Amino acid sequence: MSNTLTWRIGSFFLLIALWQGIAFLADSSVFPPPTNVLSSLIEHISNGELLHHLGITLYRVSMIFLFAMPIGIAFGLLMGNFKKVDAALDTLLVLGLNMPALVVIMLCYIWLGLSDFSAIVAVIINKVPMVIVNIREGVKALDKRLIEVAYVYKVSRYKLLFTFYIPQLYPYIIASARNGLSLIWKIVLVVELLGRSDGIGFQLSMFFQFFDITSILAYSFSFIIIIILIENFIFRPIDAQLSKWR
Repeated sequence: MSNTLTWRIGSFFLLIALWQGIAFLADSSVFPPPTNVLSSLIEHISNGELLHHLGITLYRVSMIFLFAMPIGIAFGLLMGNFKKVDAALDTLLVLGLNMPALVVIMLCYIWLGLSDFSAIVAVIINKVPMVIVNIREGVKALDKRLIEVAYVYKVSRYKLLFTFYIPQLYPYIIASARNGLSLIWKIVLVVELLGRSDGIGFQLSMFFQFFDITSILAYSFSFIIIIILIENFIFRPIDAQLSKWR
């Protein structure tokens, strides 16, 4: 077992131990111990309720991610490479970055109706500007000498993109993907809480009305576990492979 993995596992069990100790000292229903949360999680999984709502939320998160990333990368490349495009869209970008997510969600629900389409559009609008900023700054940080070499040797556009651009932009793209996923699922919960009748966010609102803290934590940790699995089995392997290739 590597030292890195040992530290990760050790920090996790330390967190659980601290949680258990604080819960024991607090002895309150509003601060349940991890054992109670685990029991609640197993119960919700066994009756199928949690898996149903988790699947719906995962679908929304996936759709938003698959649309927001390409759109953000495309506009980021345009703004990073062309000063006129950057100047024309910069004000809109600043507006998008600073528009409160709650306002965007409300407006989309009012204008487009209480539907999945409205929910997905609202989160995409919130996510895209952040991807654009990361990619634009990545383009501006490119080693221009390599690009000049490519033009001198009349490298094809395809090779220019995948041999000269992508390797240098990769850290910005993977950072946008990681930050984006963490942001998307948080906003999706708000979207579901405000205007959907299913999903993790909707269920959390129901549990909140009954002060069911144990179920709130159980549902929250179910999605956190999914995100941790995605990070460890998708992002990190891709990161390691592409970093090696670079």
